[in-house]
Amino acid sequence: MELNNIKGITFAPFAHKGVLSKKDAFKSLDAIKERTAANFIMLVPCGLQETAQSDIIRYDTEATMSDTELIAIIRYAKKLGFNVGLKPTINCKNGVYRAYVSFFDNEVPNEPCWRNWFNSYTEFQMHYAEIAKAENVDMFVCGSEMVMAESREDDWRRLIKQLRRVYSGILTYNTDKYQEDHVTWWDALDSISSSGYYPINALEENFQRIAEVAKRFDRPFLFMESGCPSRAGSEYIPNNWSYGGPQNLKAQADWYQAFADALLRHPWVRGCVWWDWSATRLYPLEKAATDDGYCVYGKPTEAVLKRYTEAVRAREETQP
Repeated sequence: MELNNIKGITFAPFAHKGVLSKKDAFKSLDAIKERTAANFIMLVPCGLQETAQSDIIRYDTEATMSDTELIAIIRYAKKLGFNVGLKPTINCKNGVYRAYVSFFDNEVPNEPCWRNWFNSYTEFQMHYAEIAKAENVDMFVCGSEMVMAESREDDWRRLIKQLRRVYSGILTYNTDKYQEDHVTWWDALDSISSSGYYPINALEENFQRIAEVAKRFDRPFLFMESGCPSRAGSEYIPNNWSYGGPQNLKAQADWYQAFADALLRHPWVRGCVWWDWSATRLYPLEKAATDDGYCVYGKPTEAVLKRYTEAVRAREETQP
């Protein structure tokens, strides 16, 4: 896969065991193909730790899709013509955002520590890297939004070296919004990527800032996540999934249109993986009008994504 013009969607992120083995999940993938013209699917197995200061990561519980169903959905997505990415991502069982995972810089006896955490995290990542290798997955994302862990440069470089011994495809990391210029080890990866949940009225300034990062590290850039809930006001705080504004489909569509227009103005961005298509069991289309989440199924945003895809294709056809 060439790292260019990725028009992706994150499918069923953090699906629990058994969810992806149901027929509804395969029908949902069919719908993505038919309704959005996406060319890339990102799958997100969940690793679970008790708190942000726990150093044991579990991926063998009911909270994590089984390897068997993950492999089956990878193969089906490829059969449909999608490129596939794999992004093993941790969450904290107590609900604390993964960005806050942290430990003392200097180890304290009998206390959880960075060394133990990275040992567990490496085991978690390597498990899925083996699957990515065996199933010819096109992209592997070795973490997502681990803001307080990102300062551990040597540990991340060590992990990346180990992953490259197993996986030979595109390898990247997904930093959080506003953090693109704080990660110091982009040179160890094939691309820079981030979560682009930027306000509708601050897109241009952030695209310009990120362009300087990509230039400094001489790496291609793409948005590994980006999206907006269907709530009035969410276009100004698209990262806030808990914001309780009134349901509003137009707010979501307006944000997507602005972001798509920004992508077209900045062709150095190699694409975007939208967040998300969470509906493994598709709700009746008439219910889309009352859904206030990120999922774009059945909403006006679908048409925005199709127009964006068509615009990208038209540009590709005119390029020598």
